[in-house]
Amino acid sequence: MAARIEDDTLKVGLLMEAAQAQQTMAAQTLDRLREHTAGLDSIVREEIRNTLLDEMRALGEDSQRAVEALRRLQRAANLRLFVWGLTSAVLTSGVPFALAWFALPTRAEVAVLSSKRDALAADVARLIHEGGKVDLRHCGTTRRLCVRIERGAPAYGDNGDFLVLKGY
Repeated sequence: MAARIEDDTLKVGLLMEAAQAQQTMAAQTLDRLREHTAGLDSIVREEIRNTLLDEMRALGEDSQRAVEALRRLQRAANLRLFVWGLTSAVLTSGVPFALAWFALPTRAEVAVLSSKRDALAADVARLIHEGGKVDLRHCGTTRRLCVRIERGAPAYGDNGDFLVLKGY
């Protein structure tokens, strides 16, 4: 029995030694796993950072292209607005000017009309002086031409057949 106890003690010692070796190996494996995890953490963080930076650069470039497109669109809209405004101004001022150009007489025509008016005014003044104020009408059923005379004025002519017109 003593041999058996010794044999059992030896087995227990071997088992304990194996357990301790296994525990040491597990601790070393855990330490390596921790180191590896820490390395993976920094690698993952670096990859996330690089990916985020690449995406932010791409977003910045897209934003810049959008800004340039909007600026080109704004320039085109401003040019279009300027052209419409200029066209509107030309039409609103040009149409009346063209109408006046064609409807109003030229300086030469105004001079001709002015001289004609002066000649007609002189003719009217002469006619008024020479009997242009005569009150003529058509009288009677036969519609004969009549004139208003001054009843208080004397008759003239060899036979007294000339009378003075009213107003002269």
